[in-house]
Amino acid sequence: MTGAKFCQPTEKTLMRPLPIACLALAIIAAPALAADPAKPLVGDAKQGHMLTYTCQGCHGIDGYKNAYPNYHVPRIGGQSKEYLRLALSEYRDGSRKHPTMQAQAQSFSDQDIADIAAFLSELKP
Repeated sequence: MTGAKFCQPTEKTLMRPLPIACLALAIIAAPALAADPAKPLVGDAKQGHMLTYTCQGCHGIDGYKNAYPNYHVPRIGGQSKEYLRLALSEYRDGSRKHPTMQAQAQSFSDQDIADIAAFLSELKP
């Protein structure tokens, strides 16, 4: 087995699902790893561009054409960062309903959402 040996189960620990040392480390480190809600994340437009490849299928960023000509798909290029962050966060937490968007947003971290918002907000409408 390659990789770090930290908190790897051994014959002695196989009966315990989580060694105490790992649990203690997780409790101590969690607050330091959590994002500071008072400090907004800074989006990286370059990373956001890579994350938006699936958006183009429906939202059709180039020329705002979409794959569903009879289905209203909102324009997302040129929207404000705040709107895009809010919309994606609400799809992710389920408070905004749309099955496809909820499925897409489930995989996004807060940083991913900030990156996507940074890229899309820079596009010219």
